[in-house]
Amino acid sequence: MSSDTKTVIVTGASQGIGAGIVNAYVERGFNVVATSRKISQSAEVSASEQVALVDGDIGDAATAVRIVQTALSRFKSIDGLVNNAGIFFTRPFPEYTAEDFKSLVSTNLEGFLYVTQLAVKQMLAQKTGGSIVTITAALARNPVRGVTASVPMITKGGLETITQHLAMEYAKDGIRVNAVAPGVAYTPLHRNTPPELMESLSPMGRPSTVEEIADAVMYLTDATTVTGHILYVDGGAHFGRW
Repeated sequence: MSSDTKTVIVTGASQGIGAGIVNAYVERGFNVVATSRKISQSAEVSASEQVALVDGDIGDAATAVRIVQTALSRFKSIDGLVNNAGIFFTRPFPEYTAEDFKSLVSTNLEGFLYVTQLAVKQMLAQKTGGSIVTITAALARNPVRGVTASVPMITKGGLETITQHLAMEYAKDGIRVNAVAPGVAYTPLHRNTPPELMESLSPMGRPSTVEEIADAVMYLTDATTVTGHILYVDGGAHFGRW
């Protein structure tokens, strides 16, 4: 690969949105470090000259270190990071357990924190700026009656907030920090969800596709003066009732 080829890290990359994002970057000529607990067993992402795979729990600080070391040893730079790893489940609020909360914090918050700290540190050392995009959720801004996701949305709302704080903190360094907030989308998470229920959760009556969410990430990667932005890919769900 050319020495000026940019390198991006994608977490939660083994399937669905994460795999779609990896493939979109590869098509655009990026080097990619793709990671998930068992990324090496993925049917959607394969190791190649352009793609390095790192197995591990993104909520473990040691995994973040291995991801960054792999990026630097294989591709010599870190120019982008997509924080896609996340877990989501619903329960009535009183029924969430301590273990539920710990697992949400580990994957959704610690999984953002450790790798983003290391990526920012490397981008600052490179002095060439960079792009960080985090996948959040439209549901954090717009609750839907009957979707009992209050506790997972603690984490997604926190990711929106830190996106804007980091965007301001590193604006003068050229490190742009944005988020994509999907609504309901056709992913493996919803393989058993009835189509009519999926459609009812979008004002447009059509869930988003993986490709549409990946396109939003590509836009934010290229948008050189866009930072601190939450880009909703949700058919309008974040601003209305339907």
